[in-house]
Amino acid sequence: MARSGSPDIPPPRFPSFLSAASGDAGPPAPPPPPASARFPDAPPAVGREPRRDGSATPAAGAVPPRPDQRPVPPPRRTGPPAETPSETTTRLRPVPAQAPAAPDPALSWNAPSAPGAPSVPTAPGGTNGAGRPFVSFGEPEGYDDRARPRPLGRRVRPGTAAAAACLVLGLGLIGGAVTGSWLVGDGDTGDAGNAFSAAAGLWHSVPVDELFPPTVRGQGAGPGGADRTWTRIAVAPDSGCEDAFDPLLRKALAPVGCARLLRATYTDATQSHVTTVGLLFTKADAAAMTALADRFEKEGLDRRSDLMPVPYPAQGTAAARFGPGQRASWTVSVLTEAPVVVYAVSGWADGRTVDDPQPAEEATESGATTAPAQAGLGYEAKGLADRIERGLRKNVDPATEQPQ
Repeated sequence: MARSGSPDIPPPRFPSFLSAASGDAGPPAPPPPPASARFPDAPPAVGREPRRDGSATPAAGAVPPRPDQRPVPPPRRTGPPAETPSETTTRLRPVPAQAPAAPDPALSWNAPSAPGAPSVPTAPGGTNGAGRPFVSFGEPEGYDDRARPRPLGRRVRPGTAAAAACLVLGLGLIGGAVTGSWLVGDGDTGDAGNAFSAAAGLWHSVPVDELFPPTVRGQGAGPGGADRTWTRIAVAPDSGCEDAFDPLLRKALAPVGCARLLRATYTDATQSHVTTVGLLFTKADAAAMTALADRFEKEGLDRRSDLMPVPYPAQGTAAARFGPGQRASWTVSVLTEAPVVVYAVSGWADGRTVDDPQPAEEATESGATTAPAQAGLGYEAKGLADRIERGLRKNVDPATEQPQ
């Protein structure tokens, strides 16, 4: 098929391929160019363009030769350029940097001393060493006992230190003694003496209802810790002690004298027991009361049946038949903080006689088998006397009050 006569069809881009495909034998293809023309094995020596400085541009892939020496950099500017007449504003000129000054070797600690300068001693028997400067500092100042300035570093004299130590030790001993006296209650004997003297006049300054309350409650005062309640049924007029005690008890109480005697009689909640409680105000001082209390304790005078107090039988009451023969149990207490002797005596309200009375201390012991102990009469005398004594202590000094 001839294509050259067709004016409208452009010539093919690859005639050799088209001829082979169509089977037409065309003119032979030109030989390929030499290998050196397509991929040169060595860089061509031609084709280098000269540089501006006259040297030739190295060919591709060529390694430029290394210079023998490094290029010398241009000199640095050491200062700003000078102002020109055309400038209208003064420029801020940078201050050129100055190298730091080297330290003076003469000011070093290791610097040698000046020739011929004497060495300064730093300690007894020694010097400051070769070349080491001696530096001293001022001591801070304080004030002495006369408000005069003094150095704080001054050494305290041995005598002053010993005096200060003795002063501190003495203050400690005094403080300990005061604290110990306060803890044991021996701080002020004057207050105790005033309280003792004031207690001597309580019989006429305190109302009878405070000394002998109409109703007295004894929590845990009965056998086995049972509660007790006593009701006042009679109050004897205040009197002397002529017929209030048996002869032996009157003789035992004679050393302290008798200023006034107050008595009252109570009955229990069942009105089967009656108890007379008394307050004997004496004429003695604290020393005599202490001596009497010691005698009662050592000789057991509060447990002798021939030293029992006498009851107060009030007519028309449950205690009308409460006489000396009906006394079953009793207690006597000699106070040392007040000139008072507190006592109580108990018995049956039906008038029965008691052949073997027993002191309250023994009748309240565990395992007691006597009739007063079995009936609880020892608790009646002891419990009521304790409550009346507590009320008296409350009026004497609140500090001597015992817990309920």
